[in-house]
Amino acid sequence: MSQRVLTTRTLTTESGAPVADNQNSASAGIGGPLLIQDQHLIEKLARFNRERIPERVVHARGSGAYGHFEVTDDVTDYTHADFLNTVGKRTEVFLRFSTVADSLGGADAVRDPRGFALKFYTEEGNYDLVGNNTPVFFIKDPIKFPDFIHSQKRDPFSGRQEPDNVFDFWAHSPEATHQITWLMGDRGIPASYRHMDGFGSHTYQWTNAKGESFFVKYHFKTDQGIRCLTADEAAKLAGEDPTSHQTDLVQAIERGVYPSWTLHVQLMPVAEAANYRFNPFDVTKVWPHADYPLKRVGRLVLDRNPDNVFAEVEQAAFSPNNFVPGIGPSPDKMLQGRLFAYADAHRYRLGVNHTQLAVNAPKAVPGGADNYGRDGLMAANAQGRGAKNYEPNSYDGPVETGRPLAAPLAVSGHTGTHEAPQHTKDDDFFQAGELFRLMSEDEKKRLIANIAGGLSQVSRNDVVEKNLAHFHAADTEYGKRVEEAVRALRED
Repeated sequence: MSQRVLTTRTLTTESGAPVADNQNSASAGIGGPLLIQDQHLIEKLARFNRERIPERVVHARGSGAYGHFEVTDDVTDYTHADFLNTVGKRTEVFLRFSTVADSLGGADAVRDPRGFALKFYTEEGNYDLVGNNTPVFFIKDPIKFPDFIHSQKRDPFSGRQEPDNVFDFWAHSPEATHQITWLMGDRGIPASYRHMDGFGSHTYQWTNAKGESFFVKYHFKTDQGIRCLTADEAAKLAGEDPTSHQTDLVQAIERGVYPSWTLHVQLMPVAEAANYRFNPFDVTKVWPHADYPLKRVGRLVLDRNPDNVFAEVEQAAFSPNNFVPGIGPSPDKMLQGRLFAYADAHRYRLGVNHTQLAVNAPKAVPGGADNYGRDGLMAANAQGRGAKNYEPNSYDGPVETGRPLAAPLAVSGHTGTHEAPQHTKDDDFFQAGELFRLMSEDEKKRLIANIAGGLSQVSRNDVVEKNLAHFHAADTEYGKRVEEAVRALRED
């Protein structure tokens, strides 16, 4: 029989003083009122009151794990990014999965897009690729994003997600039809985070060593195979185990069953973008694989769980403006908005020094980022002893390289609030119809039932009619079947 090993560590206060009694508060005599001079009690309660930080407005409910990315195919003709420059090269990564619309306490098994945020700890700094488990999104201009999220989140009065709000916004946003068809289809509720694909969703830019540029889309294909839940299966699972996806991910990695994805990219020479049949920078559209086939790049493996979910998952901060040499942005409007919004959200939630947290700190530079940012809340890497906080200087401080991370983007015309330029096949419905026509009959039945289940609950007839018009525009059969299903449900 094993004996308990007694610890020799001493419990201390935040200032390091030893704690004499952690079981009883100091009182004025036996049974008397407590004393404000009990520093340990006051400190302990005050700290407990502050254990939580503001949750993310979107992507609040999340899970994450560490792993590595290994290059399997030569892509040096397309990018000079250091972490992609050699077949067999491995880079440490952290991946955060999430639901989008619900709060931190929401269930995992719900019909919602899933966040797929990946941080590469490269030798040239952190590269953040912030995407979803769908290749498209609901809107194409960031000015609509706050309104879109408000329509999908809990109503300020009822405190629940309202079909009236959800479908009213979609009724006025025909560009959402493609993503709605994804969301309401069979892949709308993944069985686990391991059994879904991940996408960069946006269009990015790769630049090679010769200065040649390509627009690129990322596709992470799950090696576990796609598995999804029906609406009934998800409702049952969400009630029985609200943290089902978190549980599955943690247990799989602890068992040594390491989830993996194969990364493929689509590559478009920059010169082809202007005359492509779809706007290549419209995140509500895909590039058909027949036009730009998938090219394999490497393999992503998750093999280590975080030691502390709060410290490493909740405080993980991803920003799509964290690029490395050889990779940059495109004119994608939604991406352009996210370049600001994500980093600003982290400054609000975690503070201006959030990149000093271990999960966010770059591993490329010993001691963390080397720049002239100073002070602020929770400044851990404060520099003193004559270190200068300005640049240029004469004291051997860090200096600029003069080498852009990516090629410049061509711009022209006048400033103003312009709609995106129209390409020959640009409309809000064509690709949604293409997706519908790819589905099997059983898949179509489930898609129709999922859409009609929500749309039939909308109280205003004009909102219902506007939504139906979008499905009719995508495909005649699609619209007719949704209309009939909604009518049948409303007549019951």
